[in-house]
Amino acid sequence: MSDALGRVVATERKPNTPHEFHFWTAIDSPVGIGTIVRVDGAQPMDGQIPHIYGIVVEGFSYTDLQSPMHDVLGHDGLPTMAGYASTERAEIRLYTAAVLRQIPEEPLQPVPMGQVFLAEEADVQIALRMDSYLREGANTGIPIGVYRAGGTDAVIYLDADFLLGPEAAHLNITGVSGLATKTSAVEWLLASLFKHFPEDKGSIAAVCFNVKGPDLCYLDQPGKVEETDEVLYDKLGVEPKPFERVEYFAPYTAKGLALNTFRNNEALLDNVTPLTWGLREVLQFAEVLLNKDDVDAKADALIDFIKENIVDKEFRDPVLTKTHRVQSFSDLDAWFRDVLQGMEKKDGESWRTHHVATIRKVRNRLSNISTRCAGLVTDSGAVSDLPFGSFADRTVYVVDVANLEEDAQDLIFARIVSKLREHLERRDLGVKHLVVFVDELNKYAPGDGADTYVRKMLLDIAERGRYLGLVLFSAQQFRSQVHRRVVGNSGTALFGRMDADELSTPGYAVLSLATRTKLATLEKGQLMIRHPHFTQPIFVRFPRPSVMQGREGAERYPQASDISLDAAILRVLRPLDPTITLPWVQEITALYTEEEVIRARNATLLARPDNVKAYFAAQFRKIVPVQTPARPMAASIKSAPENDPYGF
Repeated sequence: MSDALGRVVATERKPNTPHEFHFWTAIDSPVGIGTIVRVDGAQPMDGQIPHIYGIVVEGFSYTDLQSPMHDVLGHDGLPTMAGYASTERAEIRLYTAAVLRQIPEEPLQPVPMGQVFLAEEADVQIALRMDSYLREGANTGIPIGVYRAGGTDAVIYLDADFLLGPEAAHLNITGVSGLATKTSAVEWLLASLFKHFPEDKGSIAAVCFNVKGPDLCYLDQPGKVEETDEVLYDKLGVEPKPFERVEYFAPYTAKGLALNTFRNNEALLDNVTPLTWGLREVLQFAEVLLNKDDVDAKADALIDFIKENIVDKEFRDPVLTKTHRVQSFSDLDAWFRDVLQGMEKKDGESWRTHHVATIRKVRNRLSNISTRCAGLVTDSGAVSDLPFGSFADRTVYVVDVANLEEDAQDLIFARIVSKLREHLERRDLGVKHLVVFVDELNKYAPGDGADTYVRKMLLDIAERGRYLGLVLFSAQQFRSQVHRRVVGNSGTALFGRMDADELSTPGYAVLSLATRTKLATLEKGQLMIRHPHFTQPIFVRFPRPSVMQGREGAERYPQASDISLDAAILRVLRPLDPTITLPWVQEITALYTEEEVIRARNATLLARPDNVKAYFAAQFRKIVPVQTPARPMAASIKSAPENDPYGF
């Protein structure tokens, strides 16, 4: 057993309580803010020596001086005379510790006098109640990092039941941009989850929305791992390598030639799938894009009528010139034109209780969707989507929306999360547990402002997603500006380096001044953790993720510049069939319009046939070469004899 480093002390001004105690140490003791200590009581209770575990939250330094004046006079008013003093003043270190756990836990009494020891690894497990889920037969521990103090290196585990459900679930990360390592912490935690999540609890996957820069665009590429990080990886039981299974999804640019993602370099396109939706997929979430101040109850009624009676159905009406089957935005626009023309012929102001002004307004709003979200929403109705129903275990699905307008981002987020929830409710997504990572939560779920569709969905996930296996991992710079019900329902909270203004908000008043000061000066790779099993926040260090960082990836794999249509087709078809060449593409597409070529490309990417060349060529309409028919030669006319002017 190690030697005692201090003793518990209590005074009239600073008595000990069941939740807090004080102890003094020598000047050179390895104690600091965040250090875990153990107190061994002097008097047994029911035949058992009490053990109290605490974490240092405040520190003080004392001498026997009554006021600073005495020190000034003792050195003749000169700081340089301090070295000539005949004696040095006695100095003590006094620390305040918050109680983590008492054994026995009942009866709960003030902390007794006793010796104070540095916590060893076994003590840390008991103090943080990790022993309840690290014991044999209940191994649900997920390594999050290493606690280091006074020569002790102890692995800190999160309880999978309280991280992914069915108990208190969800995770939230707060910290200033660039210094708090929010994205790095999520990348590391996902790697640890995929490695240590118990197999008997089922399969697990993650959907990550890349909302800024190239942060998540190179998860399958190896990164630089320092020797110190390799030691951490070994201690935490995770291999320092990139994710083995990553699938990327991104819409096209407005022109429809290249993918609108930081990962559009030709060397990285093998696992990038286009994300395109048609009328059927978008109309369900039209309210995300429509301004509620502009689209009133009458317009909502017409949109609902279109959803229920027009889309994907044979629709006939006396006012129409033909039967319509609406399957794309182009079909919908043709249906609107037919309805409005029929009303004009009959001089009618309403059709099926819908006023002509309402019909025109809804037509304008819906027709603009394919323009506002060009590249994502197609007029033709071509669909390329996430593999709902066939999600694979231990796979990361990254949806890159960083380069999109806000409307398109909201639409993608709303539809994908809704579909994930629907499939998890039916238990047919393909995996049992799904982590959804959303950065910039200040934008998507602000504490004030309008109650948007996206914020409603985030609240729904936070409040009842754990029952479905749908878990929200979120991150933001300012926790105080996020909706309280979203962060309040996050059972686990991580804090990186914090801004002083943020730390001054009421939400951090429960932390001591010394803890807040340490939060404001944390290094990269350090986090403060709050977890349901931990009665106090704990500081840990985690390794740098073994994936390529966004800035390095953007330099090594620069984005593709604007290219021709033929080159764009070659780029996306060659991963399916390496024998395809540019001359072959040019020969096949030479007689067709750009729209026809893009439609053929989309169909081929969606089908991924065995014979790519034949399938791609079969998507084009047959063009019969125009041939000029041979005209029969007319019989020559006999000339009249010179002496017979009439030809007889």
